[in-house]
Amino acid sequence: MRRNLLLITPILLLAASAVSPVMAMNNQQYLLAMAAMHADDAPIASPAALQKPAQPVHGTEVVYATVNGKPVRGYFSEPLHGKHPLPGIIVIHEWWGLNDNIRSMADQLAGEGYAALAVDLYGGQSAKDPNDAKKLMLGVFKDSDAARDNLKQAYAYLQDHEHAPRIGVIGWCFGGGWSLQTALLFPDTLAAAVMYYGQPVDDVVALSKLRMPLMGFFGEQDKGITVQDVRAFQKALKAAKVHAVIHEYPHAGHAFANPSGENYRPAAASDAWRRTLAFFARYLKGA
Repeated sequence: MRRNLLLITPILLLAASAVSPVMAMNNQQYLLAMAAMHADDAPIASPAALQKPAQPVHGTEVVYATVNGKPVRGYFSEPLHGKHPLPGIIVIHEWWGLNDNIRSMADQLAGEGYAALAVDLYGGQSAKDPNDAKKLMLGVFKDSDAARDNLKQAYAYLQDHEHAPRIGVIGWCFGGGWSLQTALLFPDTLAAAVMYYGQPVDDVVALSKLRMPLMGFFGEQDKGITVQDVRAFQKALKAAKVHAVIHEYPHAGHAFANPSGENYRPAAASDAWRRTLAFFARYLKGA
């Protein structure tokens, strides 16, 4: 039996022709909220990114996709030793982009026994400050079809090149919303999805297609994805009969577990990461 519990927040709309029906609501409003919450932030490594993998890993740059005629390079990490093939995880960056902090998270997931592919939705760029991040995030919203194509090819890379028997997805902030979008791209075949305070979806018809378990993490002090948004998301997930579990942290705001930035909250982030690893172990490894 599938069970329910999930949450939702507006999804962005800048160029209607480039945005799917699932990604519909106020993109401009959401973008401004993200910019406000990260106004004094910087893409420095948070304690999450400073953790070492549980075992030796090998990470390397790979070309995993071609989008709009251009090669897309990501970061692929896997355990240095052990049996293959491994379960795969698509790792989606925050609004800062694919930087060394996201690469560190891919290494940590590899250290847990996964083939982790950190994707790049920013065309080889990463942000040095909030203004850069805002522009890069805006570019994705203007051409969301390219982002979906990117993620489809990331899934294919893990499935066809790495022969991953099961594939999951994880993302933070901007990437948390795209983690849910990846689940909607592969509603029948993705094995598990984790979203950290990403844009929710309240389209019950779209959500009802999801067959994988989903776990979400949100902060009650988040002013971009509010408690009300989360309640609406949970209501939609319940109506859609999605197997989902949502965790809310009362003393945490947006980006409380980000690999980059200064909004990190140790207690909430540590608890969420523990739950994330247990969730993936259960649904990707059958542990």
